[in-house]
Amino acid sequence: MLEMACELVAMNDQPMRQAKVLLRPQGSAEQADWPLRLFGSSTGEGVDAVVSGESAVAIINPSGALAVAHRGSPTKPPAPVRTITVIPSHDQYVFAVHPSTGLSRFEDIRERRLPLRLSLRGQRDHCLHSMLDDILHAAGFSLAELQSWGGTVTYEGRTPYFYEPKFERLIRGELDAIFDEGVYEWAPQVLAAGIRILPLAEQTVRKLETLGYRRGTIAKAKYPALSQDVLTIDFSGWPVFVRDDLPDALVTQMCAALDARKHLIPWDGDGPLPLERMCRDAPDTPIDVPLHPAAERFWRERGYL
Repeated sequence: MLEMACELVAMNDQPMRQAKVLLRPQGSAEQADWPLRLFGSSTGEGVDAVVSGESAVAIINPSGALAVAHRGSPTKPPAPVRTITVIPSHDQYVFAVHPSTGLSRFEDIRERRLPLRLSLRGQRDHCLHSMLDDILHAAGFSLAELQSWGGTVTYEGRTPYFYEPKFERLIRGELDAIFDEGVYEWAPQVLAAGIRILPLAEQTVRKLETLGYRRGTIAKAKYPALSQDVLTIDFSGWPVFVRDDLPDALVTQMCAALDARKHLIPWDGDGPLPLERMCRDAPDTPIDVPLHPAAERFWRERGYL
């Protein structure tokens, strides 16, 4: 069943990609509970599941979303979580606009009360949306205010790939803006078509850093069509995380399982999971929440730290 599920989620024409794995002792058919649950998710639902004890381990993207939950807020207590490892992914939040808007920085939207025709990701529980709420708040406005100025917000597409029709609509001027991640998947094409990528102001980024986010840069050296480096918010990393009180023995077993199956687990690069990099803080593996002590001990004993 596990191997079949693995193949199913890898099929392009099979839309059910999130997975929850339930484990229990063999022969316990009369036992209602499944004591070990593993949750694959790109959403805050995984944080809630781990904190509540519903799942022992989960995954989220980006690392910043876990850092914000771990730090807490005036309306939500700090999440008692720790990292096991971070699957590499180097990405940034992108604010792309049609040149006809005349925008040169993100905060101009508020200052001009611009009625943008904005397209956002169709998956409404994706961390993109909660992050955008925080970014907008730091910049001094909200989606509701944008709509009150005459703007529109549509939710469409489930992947940040250039073949999604919304990107062609942005290029044709039928949309004013797309805010999304996956910079390497679509930014080169829209930049080549004359689309602008807006920077965030330093003041906005500093406010977001106090919440737990990292600043990011969309670099001209990597995207030559840019006029200069673009300041934004980082969207890197897929942290695998647990509650901070999960027993050391179970955490050690999870790390050992990752090590044993690293050649079978897909990631953005080639070859096996690079575990020697996945327990060290780096641009594509941001460790914004500390390692669980048992995980740190395991990676050190294996020579990865």
